[in-house]
Amino acid sequence: MAKYSGAHCRKCRREGEKLFLKGDRCYTDKCAAERRNYAPGPHGQKKSKLSEYGLQLREKQKVKQIYGVLEKQFKRYFYMAKRMKGVTGSNLLQLLESRLDNVAYRSGFASNRRQARQLVNHGHFTVNGKKVNIPSYLVRPGDIIAIKESSRELVQDSISRVEHRGIPNWIEMDIKNLKGKILHLPTREEVALPVQEELIVELYSK
Repeated sequence: MAKYSGAHCRKCRREGEKLFLKGDRCYTDKCAAERRNYAPGPHGQKKSKLSEYGLQLREKQKVKQIYGVLEKQFKRYFYMAKRMKGVTGSNLLQLLESRLDNVAYRSGFASNRRQARQLVNHGHFTVNGKKVNIPSYLVRPGDIIAIKESSRELVQDSISRVEHRGIPNWIEMDIKNLKGKILHLPTREEVALPVQEELIVELYSK
C-alpha cells in the first residue's frame, strides 16, 4: 500500500490551514502552519487564484489528508455515501468519522490519526470485546471501543492530554476504564471540520 513519508506539516501549509496532523505540536507555537503561513516550495509565497476545479480538488485533497486515506479508498467512500439516504456530503463525512482509527483518535486514545491507525494495526483495540486490527473498520451505534488491558500504558499520555481537543458528544468515554461507547453516528454539525463537502460532491459528479 502507498504511504506518505514526507513532512506532514507541508500538508497543512499546502492547504493554508491547520489539519492537526501532528497532535499536540499543532497546539503550540512550533506549528509550521503558523510560523510559515504559505504553501511549501519555491513558489509558495506567490498568490494565485484557483479555478472552480482547483477549489474542488483542494477541498478533496484536504479531507483525504485529514483522515489519511488514499484516492481509491476515498472514492469508494464517496460512492457508499451517494447510495445512502440523505445528503451525500454529510454522509461522506459520517463514514470517514466512523472509521475505527478516527474513533480511537476522537476518543483520546491517540494524539493524532496516524498514531491511532498504528495502534489499531498492531491489534491494541477491541470492539465489543473482540480484537479488531483494521483501521477502516466502520463502527456502529452501541459499539464499545476499548484498549486492551496489556496495552493501556501506550495511551496514558494521550488520554492525559485529551483536554486539548475534547471528546465529541457522539462518543461516551469512560476515562477510568479506557472505554468508549458510540452513542450515535455524528451529524454534520458534530463534525467540527473546516471543510466544504459540497465541493467534493460537485467534483465527483462531473
